[in-house]
Amino acid sequence: MPKIISLLILLSIFACQDEQVVKPAAQFRLEYPAPEYVDVDPDCPYSLQKNEIASVKMRDNCWMNLSYPSMNATIYLTYQSVHNNNLDSLLYDAQKLTYDHTIKAETILEQPRVDSVNKVYGMFYMINGNAATQSQFYVTDSINHFITGSVYFEAKPNFDSLYPAVVYLRNDVRRIMESIQWKNREQ
Repeated sequence: MPKIISLLILLSIFACQDEQVVKPAAQFRLEYPAPEYVDVDPDCPYSLQKNEIASVKMRDNCWMNLSYPSMNATIYLTYQSVHNNNLDSLLYDAQKLTYDHTIKAETILEQPRVDSVNKVYGMFYMINGNAATQSQFYVTDSINHFITGSVYFEAKPNFDSLYPAVVYLRNDVRRIMESIQWKNREQ
């Protein structure tokens, strides 16, 4: 009888414990609004379209910052005139700036942009990995105008965590590249 009582006591002790279930690691789900693009026509030699959630800050020399406060991100656009056969050095600088990130980047994918109707030629770089920037680009008409752009987050580079925002902003960069129009006047 004492063995049965001992067995019942042991069973009741173990039967009263909650079953422990290992839960998968939760990840914060980032969702952004569907982009709606609006025209930006600064007093500069170019115009473009931007996502309406981005605010525009014009800087000297027709440089522009497109700020995304909800993502703590900015697309920095720099404009330079092509003159005195400096196109080669502008292209070299844009490509060097991108490939300086190979130290932290896992891969750098290139996507050329050729729009012979509007005379917009360039390259879009998608930088995967924990680099300081995940997207860079340049566009030019090869004669008068040259624009470079870079996306930066105000956060420690963690590609996995930033990935939803990276994809969202890459689509905005593509739209900027596709919508750039050169103006005939010189600044």
